[in-house]
Amino acid sequence: MSFSCNQSLDGSFPPSPAEDRGSKRLSWGSLLHRLTELKGINQRVTADRCCRSETGSVADMSLSESDLFCDPLEETLAAELVATITQSLNNASHILGCSKLILPDCLLHSISQELLHLAVCEPCGLRGALIDLCVDRGEQGSLCTVDQIAVDATLVPTFHVTLVLRFESNGLWPKVQKLFKSPQTSATSPGHRHAQRLSTSFRAIKRKLYCSGELLIEECC
Repeated sequence: MSFSCNQSLDGSFPPSPAEDRGSKRLSWGSLLHRLTELKGINQRVTADRCCRSETGSVADMSLSESDLFCDPLEETLAAELVATITQSLNNASHILGCSKLILPDCLLHSISQELLHLAVCEPCGLRGALIDLCVDRGEQGSLCTVDQIAVDATLVPTFHVTLVLRFESNGLWPKVQKLFKSPQTSATSPGHRHAQRLSTSFRAIKRKLYCSGELLIEECC
């Protein structure tokens, strides 16, 4: 038994080309409509989460599901920004009163993730950030501003972030430091200044520049 090319197995005939095109148009229209609905729901959830978190209190640094799916361009920008922060810190060792500043890799990774987290709700993303880089020297002095970094100098900043890093005061490093510290070392001998290691914990303070009274403070470990 044979079938003609235009006849289906059940004996019916396929739709005309015009009908087929109309069916495809309807299918794509439904799909685009559904994607638009999902995008709107995602934006509302993200905005609601941001509004709830920015209460001016200390927030828990727990990345949400939406934070985990960052734009690859944002991640690249964050990596470049961390490289700039690293260079600024290395250049500031003399300001901080030490011969060398040791930066743990996990600290740099945490800074990158925190900046992405803070930028996720911003209209220009990370490009709209203005960052004050500070180091809390603890017993050795007050808060020291190391650098101010505009992520994209061609844009008017949309939010301001103050990163407060700290010298490591607990753990193994301070004990090792005391063992190798010479009794003859004095504040008047800059050539004998010891190395300092930064703690893996830091504070991030975010303030939106297009809204008044909105402040977010996060303690990051």
